[in-house]
Amino acid sequence: MFDRRTLLRAGGTAAAGALGAAALTSAQQAAAAPLPAHGHPDGPVDPTDPTAGVTRTLLQQHPSPAKGWAAVQTLVQIPRHKQSGRHSHPGVEVGYIIRGDVLMEFDDAPALRLRTGDPFFIPSGAIHNALNVGTVTTMMLSTYVVDETKPLVTTY
Repeated sequence: MFDRRTLLRAGGTAAAGALGAAALTSAQQAAAAPLPAHGHPDGPVDPTDPTAGVTRTLLQQHPSPAKGWAAVQTLVQIPRHKQSGRHSHPGVEVGYIIRGDVLMEFDDAPALRLRTGDPFFIPSGAIHNALNVGTVTTMMLSTYVVDETKPLVTTY
């Protein structure tokens, strides 16, 4: 069995995705909403698409203690010079920059410069965009507490 901490530190994303899927029951996998993805960050990336290569790998999803809410955890990867695209979530996002440098832009708040090791918090419904301003593929661990009846990501 893989040690998830070691896997994330080493950047073993393919195995992390498989490990995350294995950790879900079949009912949880069926209930998990598909996450938008634009290809693999290590594969060919369309230079004209600012979100090409961005991936969100579902690691786990569980019911929250609060009825009607779910706790969801993802590994987000953003290739160099790419961005997540403007989006929001139907609940809070608590995150951690595993690797890389990000400019987290908000529609209604000042931008935040985040580097490897920085935590971040995004309020429910806040429209934001994560722009990779570093020299490597950025890896972010994002945990959400969201309304289980709504899609995890709404793009703008």
